This record gives sequence, structure tokens and C-alpha cells, in this order.
Amino acid sequence: MKKKMSVAQAIVEVLSTENSQYIFCVPGESYLGLLDALYDSDIKVIATRHEGGASFMAEAYGKATGKPGLAMATRGVGAANLSIGIHTAFQDSTPMIIFIGQVNRKFKGREGFQEVDLEKYFAPISKWVVEVQHAEQIPEIMKRAFFVATSGRPGPVVISLPEDVLVEEREFELLGPSPKPPAPAPGNEELDKMKRMIENAERPIIIAGGGINTAGAKKDLLLLAEKWNTPVISAFRRHDVFPHQHPLYAGQLGLGTPKEIIETVSEADVIIAIGTRLSEITTQDYSLFNKEQKIIQIDIDYQSMFKGSNPVLPIVADAKEAISQLLKASILLKCEKAKLFARKRRLAYENTLLPQSIKPEALKYKNIIHLLEKHLPKDAIITNDAGNFAGWLHRFFKFSETNIYIGPTSGAMGYGLPAAIGAKLANQERTAVCLAGDGGFMMTAQELETASRYNVPIISIIFNNGMYGTIRMHQEKVYPNRVIATDLSEMSFAKLASALNITNYIVHSEKDFEAALLQALENDTGAVIEIMMEKEQISVTTTLSDLKQKQH
Repeated sequence: MKKKMSVAQAIVEVLSTENSQYIFCVPGESYLGLLDALYDSDIKVIATRHEGGASFMAEAYGKATGKPGLAMATRGVGAANLSIGIHTAFQDSTPMIIFIGQVNRKFKGREGFQEVDLEKYFAPISKWVVEVQHAEQIPEIMKRAFFVATSGRPGPVVISLPEDVLVEEREFELLGPSPKPPAPAPGNEELDKMKRMIENAERPIIIAGGGINTAGAKKDLLLLAEKWNTPVISAFRRHDVFPHQHPLYAGQLGLGTPKEIIETVSEADVIIAIGTRLSEITTQDYSLFNKEQKIIQIDIDYQSMFKGSNPVLPIVADAKEAISQLLKASILLKCEKAKLFARKRRLAYENTLLPQSIKPEALKYKNIIHLLEKHLPKDAIITNDAGNFAGWLHRFFKFSETNIYIGPTSGAMGYGLPAAIGAKLANQERTAVCLAGDGGFMMTAQELETASRYNVPIISIIFNNGMYGTIRMHQEKVYPNRVIATDLSEMSFAKLASALNITNYIVHSEKDFEAALLQALENDTGAVIEIMMEKEQISVTTTLSDLKQKQH
């Protein structure tokens, strides 16, 4: 049935049909028509303090729900600010739909106010970019946007909306909800080849990536690993794909990966990579595999193949469908050898959790992580910013079956806080905790006001050591005694939180931290916990003094 409405109203009607709940933005005059159309809808508009914060919230919401996160921005300047979250969604394979106001069509190409060619600007970091030229296109464009964002390897779609198009009225016949994305399965020939390779394996391992979460295949992966007695290693910042307490979990491939985990991969004769494109970080700068190893790569996107490895058997398939087929297949491994290998590699992983040789400090990152693991609910959502502090989280926090972990594989700083807000809105019954360094947190600290204004209770834990620690570490390694631009001034995040009426704590000891954390978990208003750390403890395995000593 056709109904007369404006283009903006038609867009909102489609969003409502898709059961969209939130849309994040900084308001702008170029899309006022769309904002006005949202006024009468059930979709809640979350106005943020910066477009980068809006895009990170939308991206994390997409990660937490599997539905496209939605964000809006104005023309060139807002679009540029928003782009960091779009890039993150692209690298992290997160479904997202972005609406960007554009100059009036009759001004296009004349360097109008804040004009940018949005299609060219976003093409390299989006799955699809489209500028609406004709009002009649809207039903088709919107349906395609949801389908593209969620199909195959999920990612961001950008829709450019000239401001004069938004107010045009037409009789629209809106299409129903977008169909469920296809889930391709391996073919019989591929299954036969896999079966022969796996049955001949003596030391198989599984590397599991974000495709496991996208496909909803965590339980299936657990069953497969147990059936085969095969160690599972998680790809970079995909910690929640497999429970860490399980005897078959063998660690994570990421930044500063312990040698014991590298050895697990090196000793494997068959590697089954599921739902991962085997990125630069996961493959340790593309140097992880050797020519003798046989790699089976299962991923839903054919473009993921032959980027980080040279698979003997590349299979374009949905992770859940592929694992389901493998569970049904009568594959008999060399059980005793596989069991011995799995036990050996689990012990190697457990060795990475033992006390480090690093010099003792007044307050240890590792102990903070242990306290988080001890006291956080088992279904807590954990987000993290980029920075060396995250090394302790990645190494020592044992994620359970029910944890949700949300971290930027893109390495974007400023991610942790807005991501926690987006994830909390997606799962309001769960505790959401953000971990960040002082450098990254300050990049989006203004979103504390957003959390306060909308009553989104999150716990922000800030490791404050007064520097950009990751870059300082690399400076000390590559350019010793030539430190520049990495020291930061004293900054009180607790005072900032206080100004926004957010409960806050400054802690100098593990005892203080535990007390602050327990209090923060008891209240339902959110909190900022600022941990005062020394510069000396620069990474999980080294100190500044160690780095300087190596240069002499």
C-alpha cells in the first residue's frame, strides 16, 4: 500500500520496520529533516559530544547485537569526524549504517559549504557508499543497505543525503524487513578434502576469529573442539569466542604474544582458521606460518583469502554452517596424539599466566586484572581502548562463555568509553566496564557527559601514567634517549567525573581499587575509577629501565 510522506519520514519508517532502537549523532543542519522525522518515532536519538564518539557507540552496538549500528552526521566536517568509527567497523567486520547530510543537489560540485565528495571519501573504508539522487530510490536503497551491512563479512554502509532530497514528498510503497543474510555451507567436495586432511593430522589447532560471534557459533565451536580434542587459539581481540577456563583453550594471537603460544602454532601440522581473515596482528606481521603446515581457512568472504596466509584449502562459508557440517561428519583423528598435543599446549598457555620476571611495582596491572576477574559478573561486557595497558587484560583475564568482549582490532584510540556506552544500551541488564589509558580516554572523555545525560551507567577504569605509553615504549626501543611528544601533563579524570556528577575514585593501591570496584558494582549510576600508575611498568614483559639498560 502506498503512503505519501517525505524522504526523511520514509527512512524512519524503514528503520522502525527493522526494529532499530537507537541512532547516534551530533545534530547538524544538513539533515534536520531526518532529525525531525525521528521526533515522532520510537527510535531513541542519542546526541553525543563528538561524531567520533557517536560512530564508536554505533559500532559497539553493532558488535553487541549483530544488528547494524546507526549513526548520523552533517556534511564534510561531521563526516570526517565520524570516519574513525566507520574505519573501525570496516576492519572489525561490524554491521553499521551511516546517514550523512549533504549539500543541496543544485550546489553540488561548486565547493559548497562543507562540501565533500562523500562517495569517494568513504569508498575505501565502506562496503557500500551511495548518494541519493532521486527520492524514488529510497525504499530500494534502504533495503539494500541493511542487506549489505549484514551479509557476508559485515561492515559499514554510508548513505549520503542531499538536504533538498530529505524534504521531497512522494507516495512510497515501503518494502518489508530485510531478509536474513545467507549462510553458505561447504560443498561435499570441500568436506571430503577437509576430512582427509584432518584425519591425517597429528597436531591440529583451530584459530577462531570474529566470524564465530557473527554466526552465533560459540557453542558449536566448543563442541567441535571437544569432539576433536583440538586446541583453540583466539584471533586478535576476539577473546570471547572460546571460554578461557576450558582445557582446550591455548591462548590468543595479538600484540606481544608469548612465545609459548607462538610455539603452539609453529608445532601444528594442520591449522583450521575459522571466521578470521588472519590479519597482520593475528599472524605476527604475516610471519606466523611455515611452508610445511597445511592451512584450512573457512571464512564467509572470499576476499579474506590469501591475505595473511596461503591456505591449502580455502572455503567460503558461514562459520556456524561449516562447523555444523564438520560435527556431522565422521572424522576420526589420531586421538591419542591429538590429546597429548592438546594437553601440552594447554600447559604452555597456563605457563604464560605465571608470575613475570618484571620488577615489582607498588601497584601491578596484573593484580588489577585478577581483581576484575574475581568480582565482575560472569556476563559482564568488557570494552577496551587501544594502548599497552590492554596487554594485561589480553594476557591475564580469563573470559567465560557468557562474557562479551568488545575491542577495536583497528587499534583506534578513544574507543573504550563510547564503545561501553553503545554496548550497555544494547544490553542494559549487563554490567559494562571500559578499560582505558589516560591518553586514549582523553580523546573521547567528553562522552562521559553523554553517559550522564542519558543515565547510561558504565564503569570506566583509567590507568593514568601520564604518557602515551605504547609510543614511549617504541621510542625507547628504536630511538633511545630521544623521548619526544609522549609525556602528558597531570590530569584528574576523577575531577572531570565529579563535575558531571558521576561517582569517582582515585586509587593508589590494589586494596583501594578492590574497594572502589565493589562500590561501583553496587550502585547503578556508573563510576570512574582512576588508577595512578607509574611510568616504569611500560608493558607486560618489560620496564623502562630494562629498555634503557639494553641500549648500553
